[in-house]
Amino acid sequence: MSTPWPSFLNSWSRRAGACLCAIAFVRLALAAAPSPASAAPVLDLGARVQPAPLTARLDVPGYFVWCGAPVRGGDGRYHLFYSRWPIREGFLAWVTHSEIAHAVADTPLGPYRPTDVALPERGPQFWDGHCTHNPNVFFHRGRYYLFYMGNRGDREKVKGLNWSHRNHQRVGVAIAEKPEGPWRRLDAPIVDVNPDRAAFDSLCVTNPAAAVRPDGGVLLIYKAVQIIEGKIFGGNVRYGAALADHPEGPYRKVPGRIFEAEGAEAQKHWMLAEDPFVWFSERYGQRYYAVARDVVGQFTGAKGGIALFHSADGLHWQPAPQPKVLGLGFSWADGTAHPSQFERPALLLEDGEPIALFGATDGYLREGKISSNVHLPLRRP
Repeated sequence: MSTPWPSFLNSWSRRAGACLCAIAFVRLALAAAPSPASAAPVLDLGARVQPAPLTARLDVPGYFVWCGAPVRGGDGRYHLFYSRWPIREGFLAWVTHSEIAHAVADTPLGPYRPTDVALPERGPQFWDGHCTHNPNVFFHRGRYYLFYMGNRGDREKVKGLNWSHRNHQRVGVAIAEKPEGPWRRLDAPIVDVNPDRAAFDSLCVTNPAAAVRPDGGVLLIYKAVQIIEGKIFGGNVRYGAALADHPEGPYRKVPGRIFEAEGAEAQKHWMLAEDPFVWFSERYGQRYYAVARDVVGQFTGAKGGIALFHSADGLHWQPAPQPKVLGLGFSWADGTAHPSQFERPALLLEDGEPIALFGATDGYLREGKISSNVHLPLRRP
C-alpha cells in the first residue's frame, strides 16, 4: 500500500506555489499601480492662470456684455454664448432686457465674432418671454444643451433693479444639434420655485450650473432666494442642487443647501458664493469641481475673488486644497493690471482639461459704460 505523503506533499507544493505566485502578482500589481498622487493630481487652477492677450475679450458696440459659456463645436471652432442688452437701458436692465447671443472663434482665446442671437425675446405669454441670461452649455450624446435663467415681468424702467422681473426668474434649458441652432425651448422651467414659502428657494431660482454625471445623468446647481414677508427682494441668496436622468429633466431637488460655510457669523452674510461653474473630472480624482466667486472672502481670503471647490458627490462641497484661483482683478499680457472684479467664471474644457477661464468684468465700475467677457489662458499641466 503506497503512503499518502507524496500525494499530500505534491498537493501542498502546488498550493504553496499558487500562493507564492499570487503574492508575487500582488506585489507586481502594487509596484505597477500609480501612487495616489500620480493617480489623482492636485488641481491648482490659480497656478495655471496666465495674463490675458489684449485681443482675448468680447465687446459688442451698443451693448453690455455679461456671462460667457464656451464650448468647442463639432466643426472644430469655439463657440461662446453670452448675455447682452442695450447700453441705453442701463446696466441693471440685465434683468429686463438681456438676451443670450452667440459668437464664434477659430482659437480658444478668440477673437470671438458675434454671429446671432440664440435665445431672443419671445413674448410675455412665455415664462422666459422677456429675458434670457446666465448661459451654461455642454455637449452630450449628440446634442448641445444650453441652460439659462429666463423671466418675464412688467418691463417698467425703474431706479435700481426691477423686482417684478427678478422675482420671476426661473431655470430652463434649450436644445440644439449645432451651436448655431435652431434652439428648441421648453414651455416650462426645468427648475421652479418651492411652493413652501419657508424654503430657501421659494421666491426665485436662477444661475444654473450643470454637469454630466458619470452615470450619464445631470447634476444641476442653482441660485435661490427665499420669500420674506415685507421684503420685496426676499432673504439671503443661497444655492441648491437638483438631479435628473436626462438634461431635459424631470429634475428632482435635493434637500438642503450647498456652498455653505460653518459658523453663525458666516450665515449672516447676504451671499457667500456666486455664479459657480461645475464639471466632473476623471483626471483629478474622479470628483466634481466648481469655480465660483468668493463674495466675502470666506473661502480664499480674497473678497470678490474666484474660488475652487471640490466634491465627491456634487452635493457636499468644500474648498479645494488650493482654493484661490483669482484675487480681485487680473493682468493683461502687456503687463497692465485690471482691477475690476472678475465675475461669472466659466471654463473651456478640452478632453476634460481646463484650458481657459472666461469671465465678465467692468459692469460695476462707477464710471463704466461698457462690460466685457475676458478669456484668461490656463497653462497646460
